[in-house]
Amino acid sequence: MNLLEDDSAVMGKTRDLCETIANDSDYRDLLQKVEKFLGDDEARLSYQSVHESGQALNQKQQSGLQLSDSEIAEFEGARTELLNNPIASDFMQAQQSLEALQSSVSRMVGMTLELGRVPTPEDIAQASGGGCCGGGGESEGEGGGGG
Repeated sequence: MNLLEDDSAVMGKTRDLCETIANDSDYRDLLQKVEKFLGDDEARLSYQSVHESGQALNQKQQSGLQLSDSEIAEFEGARTELLNNPIASDFMQAQQSLEALQSSVSRMVGMTLELGRVPTPEDIAQASGGGCCGGGGESEGEGGGGG
């Protein structure tokens, strides 16, 4: 049987995981914050404006140009105003939490595929503490014994 067939055990457990996430009260709270933000034009436009301004300033700086004090102050003021908007700040926190959840689940599945077993807390800690850019997850002793 193919692992990716709809009726395979792997796909069944994947659906179970998705159902568990979708029914989780913490997930529901995060989703509600995102939906509230998406329904608030003022918060959305403010977020978009700050995001675009930040990108423009970053591009300018990466091009070797100096940012003026007024540009920085204007951006910081808009950013502070955005963070003081509870709908926008709740959205940003929810977004971070959802990204962390997705990353954590992906990491666990990825490590399982790499290791051929469910990763232990030690495996996860070792992979997490290995520095940036995914360099810490390499295993040195890939003897692959049938233990």
